[in-house]
Amino acid sequence: MKLVVLDGYTLNPGDLSWEELEKLGDLTVYDRTPEDKILERIGDAELVFTNKVPITRETIEKTNIKYIGVLATGYNIVDVKAAKEKGIIVTNIPTYGTYAVAQMVFAHLLEICHHVAAHSDAVKNGEWTNNPDWCFWKYPLIELAGKTMGIIGFGRIGQAVGRIAQALGMKVLAYDKFQNKELESDTLKYVELDELLANSDVISLHCPLFEDNKGMINKDTIAKMKDGVIIINTSRGPLIVDEDLAEALNSGKVYAAGLDVVSVEPIKADNPLLKAKNIFITPHIAWAPKESRQRLMDIAVDNVKKFLEGKPVNVVNN
Repeated sequence: MKLVVLDGYTLNPGDLSWEELEKLGDLTVYDRTPEDKILERIGDAELVFTNKVPITRETIEKTNIKYIGVLATGYNIVDVKAAKEKGIIVTNIPTYGTYAVAQMVFAHLLEICHHVAAHSDAVKNGEWTNNPDWCFWKYPLIELAGKTMGIIGFGRIGQAVGRIAQALGMKVLAYDKFQNKELESDTLKYVELDELLANSDVISLHCPLFEDNKGMINKDTIAKMKDGVIIINTSRGPLIVDEDLAEALNSGKVYAAGLDVVSVEPIKADNPLLKAKNIFITPHIAWAPKESRQRLMDIAVDNVKKFLEGKPVNVVNN
């Protein structure tokens, strides 16, 4: 049985091993695959793995794929409807990066609150040595205790973010189509989206990307937010209209933003967010600590084993 990984480099740039996957068949791993090479590289492989390489209806119809393993949580790069029509199982990796992504949310948020990098650079450049006072700060410093965090999408990652927020003394407003009322407490409650937008000091996005929520953070929804709100996105870039967020940052309506994702990746040189005020952008690395990538690899292997046993798990196109 032939297996092919179309874009394995981000998962395993050399610090992990493909050995367990190699045990399951004749494995070929490509670091990256351009669109004009997708069909050629899939060839007659029956098991195909992708992270960001699209598997379209055309690709599905022209190949002999039996199984598509998405090496990520989001699976919008696969035409799952076309796969289902041909009886192809599509799986994802649902839980590997919960803590890593939650950690990145607060890496961004705490950087916004304290500007650690900028103050460290100032000290190294002699500004503390030559300062007449025993301390100084170059930006407003923000305490999170007592503030409200709105979390849009309250699944595993959203809940992990909520726990950390509460540990820091914040109140949490959660919006999700599927509510677990047992999670509610004096410091956490489910609300409708408009109430979350109107009452949150910090808004963090943790929902998958679908057609109906693409661009959900836009001029209209930003207008409903508090003046001086902070926006964090470690979920999916297209949830935000980049131009609208840049405008809101430059006007001061949004105080700051921390983004690990943008609408088109890698980020385009003309993306207006690159020149927006008070924004911190990281290159989609929330998921990427070695520990979480190893979990991803382990789950990917287990998904294949279960498929081969006729008991597929983590199926997204039932």
